[in-house]
Amino acid sequence: MKIEIRGFIVHKKYLDSAQQQQQLSALRKVISQVPLFCPNTPYDKPMSVKMTSAGRYGWFSDRKGYCYIRRHPSGQNWPDIPESILRVWSKLVDVKKKPDCCLINFYGKDARMGMHQDRDEADFSWPVLSISLGDDCLFRMGNSTRGGSTESLWLQSGDVVLMSGDARLKYHGVDRIRFGSSRLLPKGGRINLTLRVVD
Repeated sequence: MKIEIRGFIVHKKYLDSAQQQQQLSALRKVISQVPLFCPNTPYDKPMSVKMTSAGRYGWFSDRKGYCYIRRHPSGQNWPDIPESILRVWSKLVDVKKKPDCCLINFYGKDARMGMHQDRDEADFSWPVLSISLGDDCLFRMGNSTRGGSTESLWLQSGDVVLMSGDARLKYHGVDRIRFGSSRLLPKGGRINLTLRVVD
């Protein structure tokens, strides 16, 4: 089922259980090479999510600001984006053009993500594609400027959100996690994958 809210295209239950397990297995291999880490914001406060990346670039944050970097903080090159994840991009976005980055965010019980725009990329004509795995999250969608009214939707494991067109630079965030709502991750938590064209 596909629904649209404020320009955000939400594909509910896009990935079935087998596809979710396949992506999780591929992600475990990535994380074994480039472990999850907890970056600081430019305000020198640790983020509540842990993250790592795959692809040509990884997303990073520290006192200097937000940016993309070529290597994991350990110095290790980012692994390739798994084919099972790239297939979602190919089907919903473009077959020929591949994303440069797959940002992997892990949300624990009390993790959240404040309202923000994805605007560290060079070309906003390419969408951001988001895949949810694991526990439910309350996803909030806003406007192209900070503030004003918002709408929220619970995302479940296997849901895919496409942020393109008018929604590409709209503010969005995660208010909370319904911890233990999914059986995909035995110890609970949510994994969010965002695929982006960086250059």
